[in-house]
Amino acid sequence: MASVSVSHMILFIASMLVAASVAGVFTQTVGELSNAIDDQGLQVSQDVRTDVEIISDSGAGGIYDADGNQNITIHLKNTGTETLAAESRAINVFVDGRFETEVGVTLLADGTTWRPGTVLRADINRTANPLTSGEDHRVKVIVNGDEEIFEFRT
Repeated sequence: MASVSVSHMILFIASMLVAASVAGVFTQTVGELSNAIDDQGLQVSQDVRTDVEIISDSGAGGIYDADGNQNITIHLKNTGTETLAAESRAINVFVDGRFETEVGVTLLADGTTWRPGTVLRADINRTANPLTSGEDHRVKVIVNGDEEIFEFRT
């Protein structure tokens, strides 16, 4: 009879150890999942509050090679509620489907951040790959997930 009680006691202790280790793993996993959801929620919130519009006039000229340096110059207005970084690394630019790495930005307002309602000038250097005259071209700008497309003719 004592042997049955001892074996029951060993099984009970073993089951408690297994339950405690499983509970520890679940607690850690739930904590990591909670942190991931918080991070995703913050990113989605920034994406929703970000809105940028290209306000350059494609028919007015002066978009490409206005000063003889083979640049594409476009103006972007922050029409959302999110304050954005006025830095070229915060903006992804594609010209005719090709990712551009040489993009300079100038904030056309006081300060160092791209606040709602302010305008940013983007100069896309095309010296290494100039555009062909008389053709249609597309510039795609992506800022915090917001995509804008600008079409113009050289």
